[in-house]
Amino acid sequence: MIETLHHIDQQWLLYLNGLHSEFFDRFMYTVSGKYEWIPLYAILLGFIIWKYRWKSLWILLGIVVLITLSDQTANLLKDGVKRFRPCKDPGIGHLVHLVNDYCRSSYGFVSGHAANSFALATFFSLLFRNRWVTAGMVFWASLVSYSRIYLGVHYPGDVLCGALLGVILAVLIYNLLKRLKSGPIAAGNSH
Repeated sequence: MIETLHHIDQQWLLYLNGLHSEFFDRFMYTVSGKYEWIPLYAILLGFIIWKYRWKSLWILLGIVVLITLSDQTANLLKDGVKRFRPCKDPGIGHLVHLVNDYCRSSYGFVSGHAANSFALATFFSLLFRNRWVTAGMVFWASLVSYSRIYLGVHYPGDVLCGALLGVILAVLIYNLLKRLKSGPIAAGNSH
């Protein structure tokens, strides 16, 4: 059963990774970057501060805890499971299209990019309860996650499990903040 799932994952990876062009190589490499998204984070931060005022400190603390948990849990799983990234997989690594020799570390289950982006997307969706925010954040998280497959550094299964991890952690942290009597979410979503 595990071998069958791994084989399906390999086939999907090779198909999606094989749909490359010079433009999308540059685009997906940029999408996968850390610093390219600072303007988005600044806008979200500004909106939180504007909407929640002093309570924004609790929300920001929740976000820091969420991303730390998401990132470190993904790293623990990578070190524990030890599933090779597609670009390092002895069976198919030579078939994977790499952009800028992007493949660095050996293990990829689960995707930290997917976990972190879906953690943020879920948290903001729960926090703002606005369909446009939700649609935008889910689109952003999906694009970041897909870029990892495109670049050949994660299997689709790594990305799906990373996204699931991020969603679960975001729901947990959001509900924890909601239960705090003095927390930002307990009194509703207005200042």
